[in-house]
Amino acid sequence: MSASDLFLADCPARTTLALVGDTWSVVVIMALGEGPRRYGEVLERIGGISKKMLTQTLRRLERNGLVDRDGADYRLTALGSSLLDVVGALARWAEEHTDALVDAQAAA
Repeated sequence: MSASDLFLADCPARTTLALVGDTWSVVVIMALGEGPRRYGEVLERIGGISKKMLTQTLRRLERNGLVDRDGADYRLTALGSSLLDVVGALARWAEEHTDALVDAQAAA
């Protein structure tokens, strides 16, 4: 097995999946995919996120090279932009299947 095998406990790709699979990371990436935004604009665009969570999410995405800050504006890096199709597909799937998931939860 290679070092990139997701089934290995110490696979670095698991850390990457945890980062990009986080709800707030996905939503922030989608918001910044619409174009550069100031902190307050991101906060206003994303319903339900607290200032603290937005700050933590932006910092985590910056540390991992997905978001860059240019003065007061946050924007996706090239690496962050490469995630747009992937997280967009995940977001569309969630929107399309939410009713089915809610029904399954209610039936359980």
